[in-house]
Parts: sequence; structure tokens; C-alpha cells
Amino acid sequence: MPLLVTFVAAARSSPLLAERFEDDRPLDQAGWDEVQRVAADLVPLAAAGLRYCSPTPRSRATGDALGYAPLVQLALRDCDMGRWRGLTLGEAMAREPEAVDAWLADSRATPHGGESLLEFVSRVGGWLDTRPTGGGDRIVAVAEPSVIRAALVYALKAPPATYWNIDVRPLSTTTVTGRGGRWNLRLEGASAQATRA
Repeated sequence: MPLLVTFVAAARSSPLLAERFEDDRPLDQAGWDEVQRVAADLVPLAAAGLRYCSPTPRSRATGDALGYAPLVQLALRDCDMGRWRGLTLGEAMAREPEAVDAWLADSRATPHGGESLLEFVSRVGGWLDTRPTGGGDRIVAVAEPSVIRAALVYALKAPPATYWNIDVRPLSTTTVTGRGGRWNLRLEGASAQATRA
């Protein structure tokens, strides 16, 4: 039986334009309020046999608030942004416009001194491919939107540049099915998500 891996995007801790690379800020009140508003739809996912999360404070807090008691996975950490860590894209662009352009254009580029987009996608994909089946066929993972985008690029075997065209909203769910290098994107209606536990 194939695995069913549902990613839940962590609640936001800041306005979208203030998002920072490798953002380690905890949930703010608006984030907590968002979790409470959607909890009824997402709590059933706690029945998954295995529950994981990114190591960021907001991913852990989102998973805990939804009753998942998730196990932190270092492989689900955000992309290592080197010296751009903590900056917004606008701040990085103001400081190093040519470097940012190179990073956006080349998935192998590491002008920030950290991890390339290709390395990031491969790391997250490696995590996905090595999920154990002993805990059942359902997995839930609370992760940063960037991690979910990387997982989708990997699962769909899409060109790395596709990463920039995927929009993952806070507290949205994304499901892939399959195992070890053979993944499919699964799209469901809201009623299916609520009953899928």
C-alpha cells in the first residue's frame, strides 16, 4: 500500500512581505488565532501513524496546537541561506542585487554561502523517500512553506525553477502518495480532508 504524506504549512508569524530567510520567530497572536480558526479541519490528521515537523518554532507550535505531538525532523529544516539568514528577500536584494539575481536564476548557485536550491530540494526529497512504513500508511508533517514547495518539486520530478511558481499558504494542506522516488500529488476537497484521518 502506498504512503499518504500530508504536509500542513506552519501558521504564519509575520506578514508575507516581512517573511525572512530561515525565520526562527515563534507564532505571534495572529498565527495562534489562525490555528484556532482552522483546527477543526486539521485536528483529524492527528490520527496519522507518524507525525513530524520542521524544527522551526512556528512549525513545532502549529503541530502541538493541533494535537499532533510531532517529532522534529532536521531534514525538514528550511534552506540554509548562509549570510542571508534572517533577511527578507528585499533586504538581500538591496545589499547584493547581482547575487540574488544569480540565486534566483540558477538552482545550483550559492552566492549566500549556504545551500543551493537543488541541494535543498534533494535533501527534502531524501527525507520523503526514506519514510518508514512501520507506523502505518499515513503520515502528517508540519513544515515551512518553503519545505513543502521543495517536496512538491521533488515528488513531481519538476525542474527546480518550478519551486518559484508554487504558492503554499499558511495552514494549507498538500498531500503526496507513493513511496521511494515514485510520488503523486493528490488533490482533495475540504470534506475529504476532514474525514481522512
